[in-house]
Amino acid sequence: MDKIYLNNLQFYAFHGLNAEEKVLGQRFNVDVVLHTDTKKAGYSDKMEDSIHYGHAYKAVKAVVEGENFNLIEALAEHIAIALFARFDGLQACQVKVTKPDPPIVGHYDSVAVEIYREREGS
Repeated sequence: MDKIYLNNLQFYAFHGLNAEEKVLGQRFNVDVVLHTDTKKAGYSDKMEDSIHYGHAYKAVKAVVEGENFNLIEALAEHIAIALFARFDGLQACQVKVTKPDPPIVGHYDSVAVEIYREREGS
């Protein structure tokens, strides 16, 4: 399966378990891999034969900046659900949500969750 990548999408949102996270918010980075057949688009050179990157970005943004979740696992899952709902040609997707500044005492770059989902019935 061919892949379309959306790398390091950056948002400010209010997800997390702690009350401070829900009030102050923080940065979230999202990477998405869209698994789809791009052969028809490669021959036709027509946008309707592929997945529009801008529309995919807007779908991710709507989820990340919309409803607040306690867990980044839930955030990733809802991003995948939104992408499948928006794009009929999407066969599978990989979603990685990175939290660069979680409220954890220690030395680290970030924490992240990555999921892989396939369209049901495929």
